Amino acid sequence: MSKHAAVEPADEVAGRGGRAATLVRKHTRWADDFPEPGVRFADLTPVFADPEGFRAVVDCLAALVPDADLVAGVDARGFLLGAGVAATLGTGVIAVRKRGKLPPPVVTREYELEYGAAALEVPATGVALRGRRVLLLDDVLATGGTLAAAADLFASVGAEVVAAAVVVEIEALGGRGRQGDYPVTSIITV
Repeated sequence: MSKHAAVEPADEVAGRGGRAATLVRKHTRWADDFPEPGVRFADLTPVFADPEGFRAVVDCLAALVPDADLVAGVDARGFLLGAGVAATLGTGVIAVRKRGKLPPPVVTREYELEYGAAALEVPATGVALRGRRVLLLDDVLATGGTLAAAADLFASVGAEVVAAAVVVEIEALGGRGRQGDYPVTSIITV
């Protein structure tokens, strides 16, 4: 169990979430028609580059599941979130990689994006995943394929996704509806 598993008062948790939301709204850079025409890309680079913004986001996400024993960050901005949250919680972190970035053997899940198809992988050996309580993190929840594929990947190796969280949720794309039984949290919804 994490050394930060103490329950915090609800008003402190709400205050942390509100502060993070304010900073995410302030610093997010929106890019229309990127990476393809018709896609509106939420660039969180300015949020993460701002020390106050990054700290607020990490603290907000870490408060979600203080007793997780592994934090998983989805390629690539989820790596930043995962590392920060894992360091805060005193847990391990695992990178959920895009296809072809890990040496075999790997466990793979293919999925659809709003602008194509992709696959995610985790090591099949070398990391004990069975029975682990995983907090799954990504930067944006759009159509939901990436987060659902990552959760399915962990379920297939015997891990339990206890919660998933993102910084920005694009509600109109319905990604929340593709998620499993785990709770899903977003810092802001647009």
